[in-house]
This record gives sequence, C-alpha cells and structure tokens, in this order.
Amino acid sequence: MTARRVAAIDCGTNSIRLLVADADPATGELTDLDRRMRIVRLGQGVDRTGRLAPEALERTFEACREYAAAIAELGATEVRFAATSATRDAENRAEFTEGVRAILGVTPEVVTGDEEAALSFTGATKELTGRADLDTPYLVVDIGGGSTECVVGTDGVRAARSVDIGCVRLTERHLARPDGTVTDPPAAEQIEAIRRDIGAALDETARTVPLAEARTLVGLAGSVTTVAGLALGLTEYDSAAIHHARIPYAQVKEVTDGLLTSTHAERAANPVIHPGRVDVIAAGALILLTLMERTGAAEVVVSEHDILDGLAWKAAGAVAGA
Repeated sequence: MTARRVAAIDCGTNSIRLLVADADPATGELTDLDRRMRIVRLGQGVDRTGRLAPEALERTFEACREYAAAIAELGATEVRFAATSATRDAENRAEFTEGVRAILGVTPEVVTGDEEAALSFTGATKELTGRADLDTPYLVVDIGGGSTECVVGTDGVRAARSVDIGCVRLTERHLARPDGTVTDPPAAEQIEAIRRDIGAALDETARTVPLAEARTLVGLAGSVTTVAGLALGLTEYDSAAIHHARIPYAQVKEVTDGLLTSTHAERAANPVIHPGRVDVIAAGALILLTLMERTGAAEVVVSEHDILDGLAWKAAGAVAGA
C-alpha cells in the first residue's frame, strides 16, 4: 500500500484541530503537511443545558471553513471528521452534523468513548513500538475538555474507558460563577469538589481498565502538553520540545499547585498557555496529577500525537474498521 494524502479533523469540547498528512502504512510514517488548532469551546454550557450554544456552533463552523480551504489547497483525497464528548452529549447534535456536512462535504463521526480511546491509543503509541526504554503495557490517558479516556494496551487496546471528566466540564461545574466568570484562584473546597469528581471517575474506570498493571503512562491533549511546557520552563509553546518529554510526578505537582494558586492575569501572561486554556488548565492539570497519584506513576511520557493521528491512519485505511 502506497502513501496517501489524508486529512483528519478532531472536534472536541474545547478545541478543533486539523491534520493533513501523507500516511504510509507500509513504513508506519505519518508526514505532517499542516497541523493546526483553534479553540472554539464547542462544549460551552453543554454540561448545564444539554445543548450546543448558537455562538459555539458558529465559532466551530468558522474554523471548519478555514480547514476546508486548507484541505482543498493541499489536495487530500480522504477526509475523516470525528466529534467527541460535547457532541455526544448534545440534544441538538443534528444541527452540528448538518453544518459540518455543508461546509466540508463529510459527515462527522460522532465517535463513542471506546472508539475515541482506540484512536487515541493508535495515534499515541504507533511510533513508540519497540522502544527499549519504555516498558509495556502502556496506559494512554487523553484529557479532553468534556471527557477523559484511559486505555491500557501494548500492540493494541486491551481495555478502555471514557468518563465524563474534562478541563472544561469540571471548570464549568465547580469554578464558574452564574455570570460565566471563573473563581480566581479557586477556593480549597472547590478544588476538593473537583478531586472528588475525578476520584469517582477513576473508580469507575478501574472497574474495567487495569490501571495498576500499566508500566508507562502516556499523556495526551492540550492540558497535558501545556503542563509539560510549563514543567520544562519553555518561554513559548514548542511542540518539538514537548513531544515525548518525560515529566516526573514532582514537576507535575509543582506545576499543578502553581496553576491552582495563580490568577487569570498570571496565567494569561505565560505564553506557553494558549489563551483558550487560561481558565480551564488548572482543572486539566488536576486530572493528570490525581491520576498519577492513583496509579503511582513516577512520570508521564507526553505525546503530541493522539486521536488526530489515529484518525489520519484510519483515513489511510491502516486502522481496523476504517
């Protein structure tokens, strides 16, 4: 099978991302041509209302129009679009689906939590295969805006679970005031409430996913990569420096504690933190920290490759069920 030019779009609760790449299943190489992200906060208010807000839909459609132009310019022959937690939860998801189809000419795949987990596992671990410095099985953790996926496996998925904890959902649930502003910084009782939700979700996960059996923790998505950038002391976000960085538990705790005691202005002044993550990064970091405490992980291997890369492999026909 020869290389194919493919496009993948991952639309989550907080962000929408595009990858156009040349995928070669024979060599296992995925060569990026365009990789970009926009914060659209599609899941704004979904946990409270059960519906996608009109303004959130328009932000997302605007990004889709931008991505459609990039896909056409680069000449991708296959496009896959995955929508995750916020869309699964929304009563008016048909409005979202029809809008995306009109702009991109493809029907969004509203993936299940298990499908999301499998795609994330493929994207994160395909290039780790055979590394002597990393023990298996892997525990791949994808911390999104509305949900978190935990996947254990070696060459493929052994067990997976998606639970409804994410940086946006937990921020809206426990830190947002009635006017939409966020408590800054959060009070101790608010942090404890978030921890309780995370603990309950991990209890649920552990019933079907053998968290304690994993030997290497691989962390994905914006909350994890942002924590890594802060731990590394970067002066700006640097994907190359962050990809496959190994961040010890002590540094994750130091960064998380700092985020939980900082103000909006202090976080916004740090160029490593994307403006769209300023108000939700503390909750995302707390999910990672609590998971490391629960599993006893000494470090997290950070990956910039995740469900988006898994989708690209699926578009290339290199994933079962594509």
